[in-house]
Amino acid sequence: MPSALTYPGVYIEEVPSGVRTITGVATSITAFIGRAARGPVNRAVRVQSFTEYGRVFGGLWHASTMGYAVSQFFQHGGADAVIVRVFNGDQAASRATLTLPTAGGSLVLEAAAPGTWGSALRATVDHNTRDTTDTLLFNLLIEELDRPGGSTAIASELFRNVSVDPASARFVNTVLAEQSNLVAVRTSAPAAESPANATIAVAAANGTANAPNTLGSNGNDITNTHLVPTNATAIANREGMYALEATDLFNLMVLPPLTRTLDVGNSTWALAASYCQDRRALLLIDPPASWTANAATAISTAATGVNTLRAAVGNDDARNAAVYFPRLRMADPLSENRLAEFAPAGAVAGIIARTDVQRGVWKAPAGLDASFSGVQAFSYTMTDAQNGLLNPVGLNCLRTFPVTGNLVWGARTLAGADQLASEWKYLPVRRLALFLEESLYRGSQWVVFEPNDEPLWAQIRLSIGAFMQNLFRQGAFQGSSPREAYFVKCDPETTTQNDIDLGIVNILVGFAPLKPAEFVVLKIQQMAGQVEV
Repeated sequence: MPSALTYPGVYIEEVPSGVRTITGVATSITAFIGRAARGPVNRAVRVQSFTEYGRVFGGLWHASTMGYAVSQFFQHGGADAVIVRVFNGDQAASRATLTLPTAGGSLVLEAAAPGTWGSALRATVDHNTRDTTDTLLFNLLIEELDRPGGSTAIASELFRNVSVDPASARFVNTVLAEQSNLVAVRTSAPAAESPANATIAVAAANGTANAPNTLGSNGNDITNTHLVPTNATAIANREGMYALEATDLFNLMVLPPLTRTLDVGNSTWALAASYCQDRRALLLIDPPASWTANAATAISTAATGVNTLRAAVGNDDARNAAVYFPRLRMADPLSENRLAEFAPAGAVAGIIARTDVQRGVWKAPAGLDASFSGVQAFSYTMTDAQNGLLNPVGLNCLRTFPVTGNLVWGARTLAGADQLASEWKYLPVRRLALFLEESLYRGSQWVVFEPNDEPLWAQIRLSIGAFMQNLFRQGAFQGSSPREAYFVKCDPETTTQNDIDLGIVNILVGFAPLKPAEFVVLKIQQMAGQVEV
C-alpha cells in the first residue's frame, strides 16, 4: 500500500504482476580457434561478417584453415562468430618494429600483433601541434601500406598532440595502447626528446627492412596444444580454447584442421568436447582426410574412426559433439578457384545457424532445407547402403542427390550410435535441452536470496511456465496441449522443509522433445480388383 495515507482521496499504487520475463538465449554463436594472418592473439573477438573478420584477422590466407572455415560459415547462413587466434612462435620477435629517432635516442614502435602484415607499416612525424612552443608535443600518423615497401595506404590512424612526457595526459605510450589498432610502443623515447620530423617505413621498396627496423613473422604451423593447451600455465593465462573464458556465451565450437595436411588429434577433440559440456555448447568435429584416402575402404575406415573418436571423447561428453563426413570440395579463391578439399564444420555451423533462424533450434539441421552453397562435390560419394552403415554408429553423412544437390543427411550426436541407446541421440533434442538450460539459468538469477516460500514458488512457476508456453506455441515440443508438452514444478514436493533450511529451492522442468522423422516408411498394397457395390 502507499507509504503514507494523509489526505482523504484516491491513491494509486502499481502492483507487480509477479511474472519475470525469461528471454531465450542465442543458439548459433560459433567459436572458431585457429591460425590467422593478423589480429590479437589468445583473445576472443566477436565478428558478425566475413568482412569484419578480414579487417581484424586478415581474411583468407593459404596457411590458415580457419579463414576458410569462417568464410564458409557466413556463406551458409551464419551471422555471429567468436574468433580466437593462436600463434606458434615468439610473439615479441615476430612483431615488426619502427624506429623513430630523437636527438639522443629513439622511440621504437611495434606492430600491434605478430605477423608479416606489420612489415607494411609506415610512420610520419610532424610538429604542427596546438602549441608549437612545447617541443615535447608531436603529431603521429601511422599507415598500413598495400605491401611492404609500397606507397598506397589501405588503413591509417592519426594521433595529434601526443607527448613523450610520461606526466602528460597525452603520453604517447598510453594513447597508442588505448586507441591504436596498428602499433604499440616497444621502447619509450627519452622524456625530454620528441621524435624528429620524418616519414619512416618498416620496409624499403624491395621489401627488406629499413635499418634498424625489423620485419614481422607469421611464425610456424600450429599444433594441437596451441588450440587446446594442456599446460597449467597456458590454461591459467587463458590461451587457445581457454580464451573463451572471457566470452559470455557461445553455442557451437569449430576447431579447423591444424594445416592443409594435418588434422586435429582425438585427444584434443576429447578436451574440447569436455569444455563444451561445461559451457553448454556443441562441438562440431571434422573427419580426418585419411578416412577417404582409400576409396575402397573409406566406409569401413570411417566407421572404425568414429568409434575410436567416441572412445577418446567418452560417452558422456559425446552428447555434446557431432561428426560430419566426408569433406567438401569447393573452389579455392586463393588458387585460381581450383577445387580443393575443406573440412565441413564451418559450413555445417552456418547451416545450423540458418536452420535456427528459419525453423528454430528444435528443427534438425538436415534434409532438403540443409543444402550447401558453392560445394561442387564431396570427397566421397556414398550410396544409401553405405549411408546405412554409418548412420547407426552416429556419423552424420553429407550426401549428393539428383535435383536437390548437396545436403546434410544426418542429425545425430556422437552419442547417437544405436547401441548406446542414449536419450541424447538426436542433435535437435540435445541442442533444445542446452537452449532451455542456458535460458532458464540466466532467467532465474533473480530468485537468489528471495524468501524461500510459496509466494516465491508461485512466481517461479509463472515465469518459467510463460517461457515454456511461448515455446510450445512456436512448435518446440510434442503434444497437442501444454499438459502433454511440458511441466513446471516448484512446490512443497520439490522443496522440502530440510531444503528450505539449507537455503535450497528445487525447480523441476520437464519437456517432451520433437524427434526428427529419420526413417519414413511408405506401405503400398496392390488392390485385388474389388468392386464396391
